[in-house]
Amino acid sequence: MLKTEMVLAAADNPIVPDWSEFILGIVAFLILLFILKKYVVPRFETAYEERAQKIEGGIEKAERAQAEAEEALAQYKAQLAEARSEAAKIRDDARLEAEQIKAELRADAESESQRIVAQGHAQLQAQKAQIIAELRADMGRNAVELASRIVGESLEDEARRRGTVDRFLQELETAGANGAGK
Repeated sequence: MLKTEMVLAAADNPIVPDWSEFILGIVAFLILLFILKKYVVPRFETAYEERAQKIEGGIEKAERAQAEAEEALAQYKAQLAEARSEAAKIRDDARLEAEQIKAELRADAESESQRIVAQGHAQLQAQKAQIIAELRADMGRNAVELASRIVGESLEDEARRRGTVDRFLQELETAGANGAGK
């Protein structure tokens, strides 16, 4: 009885399936499982594999790009350092060249100054010689005029006058030299 009651109770219970439905459900499930495993899962696996490769490729590409960027940064820094050292060298060269130009200009100015001073001394010497010659001539004329007044004779003759002036000047020079020597 108990068994029959259970079978009757199971037949009335909508939750407990019938054996034929249960077997049919299992067979349909196995067919569905076979179709999924045979056709759908390989497509999912292929899509998953492609996506994984794309992701890995993207990661590798990003790593390569980062390595290239780091290499470019290193090159940039090296070029920047080289440019800075070259700029410092150019500044040093320019400073050295400026010092050389300044020294050359100073030397040129000094030589020009010495040339001008030497030219001035030469002009002074020429003027001194000219003034001395003029003074001697004036002194000679004055001496001849004075001597002619004192002596009372005319010293108009050029040769006599010149000889007298020269003698007079020599006497003055020897007297000046003797006076300076004392």
